[in-house]
Amino acid sequence: MSVAEDAEWLRWVTKKFGSITGEDKEIDLEEFKTALQVKESFFAERFFALFDSDGSGTISLEELLEALSLLVHGSQTDKLRFLFRVYDVDGSGSIDPDELRVVLRWGLRESGMSLPEERLGDLTLALFEAADKDHSGSITFEELQEELEAFPEVMENLTISAASWLKPPAVPARRPRRRCLSPAFWQNRGSSIAFLGGWTGLNLLLFALGALPHAGWVALARGCGQCLNFNCAFLAVLMLRRCLTWLRATPMAQVLPLDQHVVLHQLVGYVVLVLGAVHTGAHLANFCRLAGQDGAGSRSLAGFLLSAGAGTGGLWDTAPQTGLALQGLLVAMLLFSSPCVRRSGHFEVFYWTHLSYISVWILLILHGPHFWKWFVVPGCLFTLEKVLGLAWRRAGGLHIVEVNLLPSKVTHLVIQRPPVFHYKPGDYIYLNIPAIATYEWHPFTISSAPEQQDTIWLHIRSLGQWTHKLYEYFQQPDLPSLEPKPLSRSLRERRHRAQGGLCSGAGSEGGSVATGGDGDVQLTSYKATSTTGPGEGDLPIGGVSTGLGDTRRLCNVQCYIDGPYGTPTRRIFTSEHAVLIGAGIGITPFASILQSIMYRYRRRKQSCPSCHYSWCEDLQDEEMTLRKVDFIWINRDQKHFEWFVSLLTKLEMEQAEQEPGGRFLEMHMYMTSALGKNDMKAIGLQMALDLLAAKEQRDSITGLRTRTQPGRPDWSQVFGKVAEEKRGKVQVFFCGSPALAKVIRAHCEHFGFRFFKENF
Repeated sequence: MSVAEDAEWLRWVTKKFGSITGEDKEIDLEEFKTALQVKESFFAERFFALFDSDGSGTISLEELLEALSLLVHGSQTDKLRFLFRVYDVDGSGSIDPDELRVVLRWGLRESGMSLPEERLGDLTLALFEAADKDHSGSITFEELQEELEAFPEVMENLTISAASWLKPPAVPARRPRRRCLSPAFWQNRGSSIAFLGGWTGLNLLLFALGALPHAGWVALARGCGQCLNFNCAFLAVLMLRRCLTWLRATPMAQVLPLDQHVVLHQLVGYVVLVLGAVHTGAHLANFCRLAGQDGAGSRSLAGFLLSAGAGTGGLWDTAPQTGLALQGLLVAMLLFSSPCVRRSGHFEVFYWTHLSYISVWILLILHGPHFWKWFVVPGCLFTLEKVLGLAWRRAGGLHIVEVNLLPSKVTHLVIQRPPVFHYKPGDYIYLNIPAIATYEWHPFTISSAPEQQDTIWLHIRSLGQWTHKLYEYFQQPDLPSLEPKPLSRSLRERRHRAQGGLCSGAGSEGGSVATGGDGDVQLTSYKATSTTGPGEGDLPIGGVSTGLGDTRRLCNVQCYIDGPYGTPTRRIFTSEHAVLIGAGIGITPFASILQSIMYRYRRRKQSCPSCHYSWCEDLQDEEMTLRKVDFIWINRDQKHFEWFVSLLTKLEMEQAEQEPGGRFLEMHMYMTSALGKNDMKAIGLQMALDLLAAKEQRDSITGLRTRTQPGRPDWSQVFGKVAEEKRGKVQVFFCGSPALAKVIRAHCEHFGFRFFKENF
């Protein structure tokens, strides 16, 4: 710090100290824990004991400033000595294995992780053997310092919560500045901006054409009416999902903002409501003006609004009545389609009020004499889509043949796949389960690959009322049982084969994660036992069994599907370097894509029948132009990795088998609840995890070969590495929260990457 910054820091610490102390002007242990926001008591007690230099049981302002000055201004040796004293619980001057085990156990708890005692012992042994250079049975300060020097990022950022908490708030890191004239900006937003510009210009033109032949309030009403004719018909166009899915396979997908059709539908809906209010208000103002000119003999306002009269316009002169009804329906649709209604357990209210669009279109035809000209084509297409959808939904009796209740309250549904059902990786369907809700249809991404012929997979996270009901429904013991059909027998045989392949031998070829009875995550190695070759109808990579201790049941529950519908992820296979980013359950579209990628690599593998030599043929450009795939998965805690880890393990095995040493598919895992290596409470834990991962060639958190990184990604660093690889034009595909999407979009524009967001 500079002199000015140091003075500001002293004022800040003094102010904070006064805000947490009582009348005695001292900080006790409970106040210290509250101030540091430490989750567990061990590190708070150790820090408190070291800060309390006189052993009085409280910390004075002088003691606090002295300790924090060491951590903020001290040398690396001073900070390391403080760390050593934290680990040296008994104050003997050395760290024995039992002390190290205690520190690592509390580090796991502080990071929100859980490992069985055997794995904790392995972590302790790995770190202790690495640090105990002279094999004396204890770690001295010099040995710890020598070991830490092998991790330069730790030495550069060594700090603790207290030092970061009791510093003036740092200036928030500025997002990369958006260059509005950069090619990346126009790549990501150009089609939307151009479309909005054209739509706005067309509305202005229509308004002028409707208003010019008239004057005063009538001109305003007629101008808004002409715009309403167009926008009310355009609302239907924006929800023609089948037509929009077809357009994704045409060159028009490069020009039209198809990915934003739902957002545009909402925007046009708001505009229609505003235009309708202005249109109605202008007509009322004009009536009042005419009534004032005609005197007392004119019709009353109530009579004008509630009873038909000659010359009022519309079919059978009912324009005032149909206009009021339209305004009321539009307001109701807007209110009940707000997120606070749809996501608060009242989806039925949204559904039934939104069905009033049929009444709206009928009233518009009665109200406006020219609306039918605008609506005839969109209306016919909309009706055709609805009829086809209804026929498709009710044509066959599909059934959920298997359900797996996975960790983190994820419901894995295995549904019969109709023979004529064709879809692309990343597509989604609408699902209806009458046993859950008769009239509710909800969209979910298909998580299985199109190459899987027998079934469709859906992974559904319990995040709302319907999904909670779904999870609870399949927990019932008296579900309809599945009849012994060929499909069910095949599923059962594959499940038993996959479970029979689980073993704990040291020579196994991969790793998975299982959940023990106490809820701790246990590592379970396994060897792939698939007996079918590529393209022979075997289940997608990972098999049926997830190896997670999940609840798996065969069942016979009726369901209906509508789709498939396309998403931005259809562009992945035409990319050169694709970066797939999933946050939490946002991984589901990429589940299908990653499986499909590995299926295609299986197909290109050829073997000589004589000498059994194998090689890989190049894929045709029209099938897949990918040169590199970076897959990034961000989760809050350890449990959220469990349900999908089997697939990722198999993907790693597939790549290791087909491309030894290859980096075509590179995985990056992040756990945001875990403390990083720059936090004194987690330095030992992260070092132990690194050492054990290097020794066993697998991560202790997920069982993958890819090491799980603590904290959130540094997007500048991540995208900087991607740019340095120069493996072709980079396109980033994201599925997750809107807030994170904004951050990633800004970084993509900074690096010149194309950005696509999955809306869910």
